[in-house]
Amino acid sequence: MVATLAAGSLVAGCAAPEMLEPRSGAVPDGIDLSGDWLIRTDQREDERRLRQAISRTDGVDDRDLYRRPSGRTVDGRSTRDSGKVKGGLVYVFLETGAALKVSQTDYGLFISFDRAIVEEYRFGEYRMVNVGEVQAQRVTGWEEDALFVETLGRNGMKLTERYRLLDDGNTLERSITLRSKELEQETIVQLFERRGP
Repeated sequence: MVATLAAGSLVAGCAAPEMLEPRSGAVPDGIDLSGDWLIRTDQREDERRLRQAISRTDGVDDRDLYRRPSGRTVDGRSTRDSGKVKGGLVYVFLETGAALKVSQTDYGLFISFDRAIVEEYRFGEYRMVNVGEVQAQRVTGWEEDALFVETLGRNGMKLTERYRLLDDGNTLERSITLRSKELEQETIVQLFERRGP
């Protein structure tokens, strides 16, 4: 009985890390997200909700950020943790803006956020991405009429962005979902309206 429990714990502890599934690289007929888009939702409220979503899904106990060191030392070193924040950092890959310029080709999508940062998403691609020392898996591709960009960090936090045109063709919907390694999810939906012809 004890051997069975120990073996079960060993198998659970050695579970393979999550891998993102590839998505289609084929652009659906008639779908083109290109254009200049201006946010229709309240950007400040969206940013507040995103900060809350990150806080709820990053796996960090915010109380740890405000605790004082105990002052106890062992061999001259603090007995407290090294101070490194543990948890999911995948949110560092999230870009936001009030104005988006989207250019779509047969092979990828380029999004300029407030003319400051340009992100490139290649359809059907699986790759490793990094911001500084933070590294994550990323897949980009189509499901029905929506483009999905999924980014999965080493600690199991996942960022899923979905872009799709609404029926009028002049509204771009961007859905941002943050998921913790415990599978808790928070989703924020932003709407952008087409500017100009």
